[in-house]
Amino acid sequence: SGGATCPSLLLEPSRTNLVTQSEYFGGSYWTKSGSSVVSGFDSPEGLSNAFKLVEDTATTTHQIQSSFSFLNQKYSLSAFLKADERNWIKVNLYDGSSSVYAYFDLTNGVVGQELGATGKIENYGNGWFRCSIATNLSVSAGNGNISLRLAENNGGTGYVGDGASGAYLYGFQLEQASYATSYIPTYSVSQTRAGEACYLQDTNVHSSNAGTIFFEVGDYETNTSPSGFNKILVFNTVATSNLDNVIYFEEYEGNNTVLIRKNANSILQSTPNYQDLRGSKIAIKWSPEGAKIFINGVLNNTYTGDASLDIQYFGFDNPYNGNIVSTIKMKQLLGFPTALSDVECIALTTI
Repeated sequence: SGGATCPSLLLEPSRTNLVTQSEYFGGSYWTKSGSSVVSGFDSPEGLSNAFKLVEDTATTTHQIQSSFSFLNQKYSLSAFLKADERNWIKVNLYDGSSSVYAYFDLTNGVVGQELGATGKIENYGNGWFRCSIATNLSVSAGNGNISLRLAENNGGTGYVGDGASGAYLYGFQLEQASYATSYIPTYSVSQTRAGEACYLQDTNVHSSNAGTIFFEVGDYETNTSPSGFNKILVFNTVATSNLDNVIYFEEYEGNNTVLIRKNANSILQSTPNYQDLRGSKIAIKWSPEGAKIFINGVLNNTYTGDASLDIQYFGFDNPYNGNIVSTIKMKQLLGFPTALSDVECIALTTI
């Protein structure tokens, strides 16, 4: 109905904002070059804690930057930005030998020119956008910097400033990972957010040793996993991360699989393993007579032995390293206390 919204959970891995002054740009932590900053503007959180980056009258680059030492790692750099007289901004990371960057159009909300990084822009309302770049550095230990540069156009660098024009900025975040998570504010020291997980008991979705689970996978960004495998949806017989008797949906480096384990042995797995399942509808049914996996209206794989599992709990979890891949979206999740027929599973999963 009009105005209705669906509840959702944002579960994220443990992350650290390496920027130690994410909101205050007036001090020495941030070096101003060809520019100055003015405080007291409304930020995306509705407080007067945003700054304006103002160009001077020199023929030069007009920017703000901070020094960092980089490693051979994946990094993401993000900031909240809003257009004023200038609507093009260059988000730049210099690793000590070369720069990677993306330009952003803060009027139309689009990513412009990119080099060595993937840009992303998200609309936060009231003219504010969260702009981020993601890159994979190949330096062993580079002393570089992160910066924001005002630009006259897409791909523009230095120009003659007018002494008054600029754009608004708030909430810098540098993470040692390949995508940006939700904003972690810092005040003089780096801050770490603990990893998040969700586990729920629901005795209504199971009957003794048999059942059916259906879910629809939304979108996700490829190649976003932390190191190691990441259990996204875990359907378990116990309220722990024990994987002896379990059904789970797993993401690894942008690809997925469905797996059933009984008595610590893998008895059934979707095939081909680790495929792109964005937009897929998946059903898994199990009983003492066997187990089957259906994907997008087709029987994917079958197990003919005893697959009795008394599933009572489900959650979003990773029993190995505690990292949740937050970029996967689940559009539907249903549980049935019986093993549905093949015809019903095909109908349920048909796109």
